[in-house]
Amino acid sequence: MKIAVVILNWNGRNLLEQYLPSVMKYSEEAKVYVADNASTDDSVSFLKQKFPEVTIITNSRNAGYAGGYNLALKSVPEDIHILLNSDVEVTEDWLAPVLEVFKNEPKTAAVQPKILDYKSKDHFEYAGAAGGYLDKFGYPFCRGRIFQELEKDHGQYNEDEYIFWASGACLAIRKKVYDEIGGFDEDFFAHQEEIDLCWRLHHAGYRVKYAGGSRVYHYGGATLAEMNPKKTYYNFRNGLFLLLKNIEPGKVFLILLSRMIMDGIAGIKFIFEGKFNHFFAILEAHASFYRHYGRMRKKRPKDFIFSNYYLISSIVFEHYLQGKKKFTEL
Repeated sequence: MKIAVVILNWNGRNLLEQYLPSVMKYSEEAKVYVADNASTDDSVSFLKQKFPEVTIITNSRNAGYAGGYNLALKSVPEDIHILLNSDVEVTEDWLAPVLEVFKNEPKTAAVQPKILDYKSKDHFEYAGAAGGYLDKFGYPFCRGRIFQELEKDHGQYNEDEYIFWASGACLAIRKKVYDEIGGFDEDFFAHQEEIDLCWRLHHAGYRVKYAGGSRVYHYGGATLAEMNPKKTYYNFRNGLFLLLKNIEPGKVFLILLSRMIMDGIAGIKFIFEGKFNHFFAILEAHASFYRHYGRMRKKRPKDFIFSNYYLISSIVFEHYLQGKKKFTEL
């Protein structure tokens, strides 16, 4: 199998300078690409000067995470695509466990490594941790991360495990399958498009896996700050897109209604916390969902062969009302 590591960049010259050396050092088996999303800084000239061995793909516009990768990967012929954030430090032999899964499991289409926090290297990182899951209402959580609670890594998730979704911070996927299901949904722009992609993999009969023997460190929040209202907007809107597209008939409307009520409660919480920009971001997210309802509904698959999508009924209930802070407590 031929392997490509593809880093999407937008005005990330400083990130490339800091994190790309580890990728070049520890990815001997792979060809390394940087897909530039129409940066306005000196990212491209920096790459040409400092990393001439890197293949640069220049996108004509900033199409976000989803569109940026869809554009770039058309030019990447390798069998396995590893989509890597520009703020990720990789480690020695990080590719081997991932490739081992692909070699031994033809029906496994996507794999993610253990994702630890670059700022606190003995803790899991928010964006993916040790593999992602959903609750009944579409709220994502991970082994090693429930909402803002991040577990310390003491080997509790070292074993490989099938998961529901793999993190977009470091997502390895078979090119053939990526093309088969149509890549990322560009209407998501950024946030949760990897969950939608993995859900569609399940619909198509494939599996997603966590490779615990592979380890990377993610800085996180480098593109949109954690408490940026724009991130709140994308998370809430795309969460509704995700449900409308993927939950089977007979359940989707009740789940959507329940989710909207819970979103309203979250909005009221933002008001009491004085975070009015985030409250308005939720209103804007719901308005955008209504505007795009017909368009997104047409994207529902013809066959819903994977119906048991959620691990627990409500992560909100179990975390906030029952006080469960670790995945092993669920």
